[in-house]
Amino acid sequence: MSDPPALPSRLHSRHPRLRSAVIAVAAGATLFVVGAIGLAPTSAPSGASSVPGGRSGAGTTAEGGIEALRERLRRLPEDHDGWAGLGMAYVQQARTTADPATYAKAEQALRKSMALQSGGNYPAQVGMGALAAARHQFTAALEWGTKAAATNPHGVAAQGVLADAYTQLGQYQAAFTAVQRMTDLRPDSASLARASYTWELRGDPRQARSLMERALTAAATPADAAFAQAHLAILALESGDAAGALGEAEKGLKVLPQEAPLLEARARAHTALGDTRQAIADYTRAIAIAPLPQYLLGLGELQQSLGHTGKARAQFRLLAAQQQLLEAGGAVPDTDAILYEADHGSPDRALALARPAVRSRPFLAVQDAYAWALHRTGNDTDALEAADKALALGTRSALFHYHRAMIRQSLGDTKAARQDLTRALAIDPHFHPLHAPDARAALERIDHTR
Repeated sequence: MSDPPALPSRLHSRHPRLRSAVIAVAAGATLFVVGAIGLAPTSAPSGASSVPGGRSGAGTTAEGGIEALRERLRRLPEDHDGWAGLGMAYVQQARTTADPATYAKAEQALRKSMALQSGGNYPAQVGMGALAAARHQFTAALEWGTKAAATNPHGVAAQGVLADAYTQLGQYQAAFTAVQRMTDLRPDSASLARASYTWELRGDPRQARSLMERALTAAATPADAAFAQAHLAILALESGDAAGALGEAEKGLKVLPQEAPLLEARARAHTALGDTRQAIADYTRAIAIAPLPQYLLGLGELQQSLGHTGKARAQFRLLAAQQQLLEAGGAVPDTDAILYEADHGSPDRALALARPAVRSRPFLAVQDAYAWALHRTGNDTDALEAADKALALGTRSALFHYHRAMIRQSLGDTKAARQDLTRALAIDPHFHPLHAPDARAALERIDHTR
């Protein structure tokens, strides 16, 4: 694949060859799914984040916003904007609490809004797009985003839904175009955060950081600021700057000490710096707030790296149980579940999960997880094809390069494997508590036999 065209010059003055890193930085992809972006003030709960994927600062804030909307709707049951706002608030709450049952409440509220206002109901259309994206139903998200953009061509939130859907569907140039339009319409924190992501995807951490710093400056709420601060920490981690990542995470935690993404970022920074006790404490706090799969996998793998087999298995059991609940609710498997099965469970099950995931969501991180599942089941020729797709935009991901190195080594191409191993460790020498040491050992073996 050739390099994608750059975003128009309104977002930058010049740039080097496009290279990239994935937003989801731990094992998969942190989705830029809208929380409550771009809706009219009367359509979103007080304190709702305007950042894609954002969360309210504390659970009580989100719950208070939902209760305020419900009280309003008891007084004004025909208020279609209020129902749309309630639906979006539930989407945001579900992403905060990792409770998939809340999505059903979101859909009920959004469909109530559309029943009251069937035509031109922009807030409900945006909400349905956000809900579909949160469920990883990105084709449906694209359809709703398209409807919302037709209803309101100048609506910022619709462009956010389109950008997220196009990205996860692997239609990157369309995603970049939607982000550019979103930024042109309103260069606020949500737009600038997505603009940062486009450069992260294309491997320009300098430009990604610059835009995320602008998103932080433009943050209208503490939750917006925390979102930007967490991603600044991740950008530092993905560049091997663990001390810088720790500083960024701690800045955010001073404002919102219970923000799970910031706790995870600080846990990863502590891990890289060798303070595993504090890392375990931060992961544990993050899981208590939001038991998301990436936190469970991160803590489990850290415990395993320390030889705490029983504690690692406890986290993996929780992750597997959560995945069963998600699958029962019709959710498409995420990369964390695939990588968990590939590395700690059943590689055959990993491949069974990865195949439908990559068909419905051919995003870079899903291609990487699919490649790893193929490798773990012995299908290295197909695995290399998928691994190349994961790195097709020039992604600056140590994990992706490590995966491709192991695949290339299995195919007997030690020269190419060495290049990927060297690249992975140059990007971030502490990219994974288990795989980073394995990468160093594999590189030493290759060099010893040369």
